[in-house]
Amino acid sequence: MTAQPAAERRRDAERTKAEILEVAQREFARRGYTGARVDEIAELMRTTKRMIYYYYGSKEQLYIAVLEKAYTEVRSVERMVDVAHLAPVDAIRTLAELTFDHHDAHREFIKLVAIENIHHAEHIRKSVVLANLGTPALDLIERILDAGLASGDFVTEADAIDVHMMISSFCVFRVANQHTFGALFGRDMTAPEHRARLRRMVGEMVVAYLRGAGSPA
Repeated sequence: MTAQPAAERRRDAERTKAEILEVAQREFARRGYTGARVDEIAELMRTTKRMIYYYYGSKEQLYIAVLEKAYTEVRSVERMVDVAHLAPVDAIRTLAELTFDHHDAHREFIKLVAIENIHHAEHIRKSVVLANLGTPALDLIERILDAGLASGDFVTEADAIDVHMMISSFCVFRVANQHTFGALFGRDMTAPEHRARLRRMVGEMVVAYLRGAGSPA
């Protein structure tokens, strides 16, 4: 019997680890860190707990790996956003709208963030990967704000973190609170008929703030 080449074994291992993370992400997003069970994750992907522990060591390490994967994907998207060719107003509006699109398309990520906040970010704090991941969105916002102040398009001397929070809070709330909001007000914020209006709203909201809406005369 011919031994499997080392390169092929590595590819098989990487493929198995990726499959584990994909299933684990769904289960952690659906059941939370406490509710998700490694044996059920193993059953869903037709493997064994032993195999999962071989690659990830423990349930906590598996969960941290899921968080690392999710945040790394977000940061990768942030690095690909190209608004350098746009005027400051169009750039910040476009960034807000693209953030809306990304959150809308990655609802499991929002669930994971909510779950990790319940745990006071204790698992994120244990990740060296996340500690060194950086925040491309903040760098981009900072450049847009500086350009807007220099051109006179913006009058508010805003903090990049505040603007990032402003955009993210709108986009996250729409997904994270869809069920309670729907029960209380009878409106599904994620329904297709509301999407274009809300996407436009987040962009105009940020632009209005940076242009001085609400500032003392």
